Amino acid sequence: MQQAIEYLLEKETIFKVIIEQYGMPTIPIRPQGFETLVLLILEQQVSIDSAKATFLKLKSKEKNVEPNALLNLSDEEFRNLGVSRQKTSYIKALSTAILNKDIDLESLPTKTAQQVREELIKIKGIGNWTIDIYLMFCLQAPDLLPLGDIAVVNTIKELLDIHNKEEMEVHTIKWSPYRSVATYLLWHHYLNKRNRTVVY
Repeated sequence: MQQAIEYLLEKETIFKVIIEQYGMPTIPIRPQGFETLVLLILEQQVSIDSAKATFLKLKSKEKNVEPNALLNLSDEEFRNLGVSRQKTSYIKALSTAILNKDIDLESLPTKTAQQVREELIKIKGIGNWTIDIYLMFCLQAPDLLPLGDIAVVNTIKELLDIHNKEEMEVHTIKWSPYRSVATYLLWHHYLNKRNRTVVY
């Protein structure tokens, strides 16, 4: 972490400003596996807090968040827990893929980030944002910048005055091979500026 921070401070002055203002960022860590992917599906396009509340309702109904158990829940039961029809279909697609052995989540840590992306992207409802967050939080991939994340994009716009995603990609290449730590710094700024606390 220290090596990554020192590298980024050399490359971009905004990181010095963020650390001086708000201190060091938290490095998010989550367990690998099915349960975290279900939570990430729930987090798509909503706040972490809102998704967590829905996830806790799901866990109180179904203590074992496992593919079989979730496939046995009806769409109406999901709806009563606050899960949209679309996200219900994504959770069921993931559950089916695991039970059919179309994907083996336990093998993912042995694969490259690109191989993990190629496997997960085949599952309905799992796009690049979900894969980026899984790679960063669960597999500790060191060099990802999720430009599908609103907070990341808005913070780059605000601090670097870059408003085009292609330009963002080009500009942030110099943060490699520590773009994940750069992302944690951007989130750190985004949340602190808005007085928001998030437990990953």
